[in-house]
Amino acid sequence: MTSFSTAFIGAGNMAFSMIGGLIDAGTDPALLRASDRSEAQLQRLRELGVGVLDTDNQRVARNADVVVLAVKPQLMREVCEALAPAISPGQLVISIAAGVGAGAIRQWLDDKPALVRCMPNTPSLLGAGASGLFALAGVSDDQRKQAEMIMGAVGVVRWVSDEAQLHAVTAVSGSAPAYFFLFMEAMIAEGERMGLDSESVRILCAQACIGAGRMVAAGDVDAAELRRRVCSPGGTTERAVAVLRDGHLEDLVSAAMRACYLRSEEMAGELS
Repeated sequence: MTSFSTAFIGAGNMAFSMIGGLIDAGTDPALLRASDRSEAQLQRLRELGVGVLDTDNQRVARNADVVVLAVKPQLMREVCEALAPAISPGQLVISIAAGVGAGAIRQWLDDKPALVRCMPNTPSLLGAGASGLFALAGVSDDQRKQAEMIMGAVGVVRWVSDEAQLHAVTAVSGSAPAYFFLFMEAMIAEGERMGLDSESVRILCAQACIGAGRMVAAGDVDAAELRRRVCSPGGTTERAVAVLRDGHLEDLVSAAMRACYLRSEEMAGELS
């Protein structure tokens, strides 16, 4: 539950999920604000009882304790430069836009805000997200806690000490849902070929993924040891894992994550 006012610039799906998560956690909707060019997007939030809704970004951001920038990366410069007159020195601004550097955002806002950059992922839409956060110098301890509370409303949060580490966060969690979706696509297709009906194989595969994730998240045993415990000598799992390793799965995963990391670096240069 938060006791400070938060303004969302952009009311798309991610902002909607964050606002819903904050309300579910006990935040008074009257403390929340949002702006968007789409009246349809604002209407969804009106039904949640959000306190201030407007198509004018400056009116929504002015005097808010926290401003969350939830617009597309390609629009960030235009939005920030127009928003700058409404931002107060030291006001906390959180950006959830991929690839746009914190220094550039702060410059576009006339170097006034305390800025936190966040890299969330799509499971945040279900409250099961994973977000990496980076704070520029000047963000206070209380403001870091505010950022944690806002992003924690839609999942787990981890801070990084260097903004460049957000490229690694992108590779590890930001883009990772797509890796798992691809793996599950292949598993579901093979399960159907083996004779299972599509609904059953989808549910079984998804639950196996959820269960494995929860076991790793528990943290008392690492992933390698969990794998060894499932692979009984001479058993079915050992045989399956051997095929994956013979196909150099680990090398493929490493190459894919490195490609993601490098593209994140490229996008930062293009967008900032």
